[in-house]
Amino acid sequence: MAMIGPTVCTTCVISQLCIRNRAPLLFHSSGAFINGVSWCSKTNTVLRNRAGGRRRMSVNATATATEGLQKGIAEFYDESSGIWENIWGDHMHHGFYEPGSDVSLSDHRSAQIRMIEESLRFASLSEDSEEKPRNIVDVGCGIGGSSRYLAKKYGAKCQGITLSPVQAQRAQALANAQGLESKVSFQVADALNQPFEDGQFDLVWSMESGEHMPDKTKFVNELARVAAPGGTIIIVTWCHRDLSPSEDSLRPEEEVLLKKICDAFYLPAWCSTADYVKLLKSLSLEDIKAEDWSEYVAPFWPAVIKSALSWKGFTSLLTSGWKTIKGAFAMPLMIEGYKKGLIKFAIITCRKPASIREDTSSLS
Repeated sequence: MAMIGPTVCTTCVISQLCIRNRAPLLFHSSGAFINGVSWCSKTNTVLRNRAGGRRRMSVNATATATEGLQKGIAEFYDESSGIWENIWGDHMHHGFYEPGSDVSLSDHRSAQIRMIEESLRFASLSEDSEEKPRNIVDVGCGIGGSSRYLAKKYGAKCQGITLSPVQAQRAQALANAQGLESKVSFQVADALNQPFEDGQFDLVWSMESGEHMPDKTKFVNELARVAAPGGTIIIVTWCHRDLSPSEDSLRPEEEVLLKKICDAFYLPAWCSTADYVKLLKSLSLEDIKAEDWSEYVAPFWPAVIKSALSWKGFTSLLTSGWKTIKGAFAMPLMIEGYKKGLIKFAIITCRKPASIREDTSSLS
């Protein structure tokens, strides 16, 4: 056999993968070209197996990390939900305040209801009896405060999902106690793989659960999947600031601060409001709106810290568990993030198209 190039690979040495030489054209002993033209079958098999192995390792590592994160989230809320309910009531989310207001604990509970109402108003949800939602899903439902409120407000059926068995059980108990057992139900389920049919809900509600989602693309896809044609999607969530056109990432010191918060509250990587809007646009959703409500939630974290330092809060923390205590220590970091403009409290809403538009370009 004639030799082209400076060397010939006389045996298929797997460790070298037949690419010992970067010559423009190289023969293998089988007579097959190597360098970008054709590889010997044994080398092809090795390369495919190695690439496949790397992909499987990557997928397995991601799945393991997600499982670990979800386990941490469930345990965190298993521990802390009772304390929260005991001090703050059954709404486990920020309140909506007038900027600069000085409020009491009772005002905070009213502000949490106001957060729900302001979110519905921002999404332009109709109060008309013919157009109001009939079927609602509460994604990341906590102990069901939003679910019960929305079910009562609209006379709708509502299903809530959470990773925490303690939350699901408590949410159902509260619903039953309020005579809502035929209207409201709760289950342990993954927001990234929801146990619902396509197009099932007129209103898809996510109140401060998006920050826990390790795959924002899959999260938004699931919200859109379960939304009925013409249905409304409301996402209220923590985001990091939008990047400027000259930035590729957050500044290192900002990444450090978010990492500390993530470790305490079992959060994956953050994204911006602009990232959410881009995802919604990619799904051809309509009436996409977003707004920064950070100034309207400013009193919240100082109030949470104040309640934690009360005798009732302090003694509850001591008996709660390490995950809850670790979260309490991180609360000042949230205030720091808001003050520096790093953390944004965002609302993003949209609608699923009422029908699939017919492609008229092919019509004669």
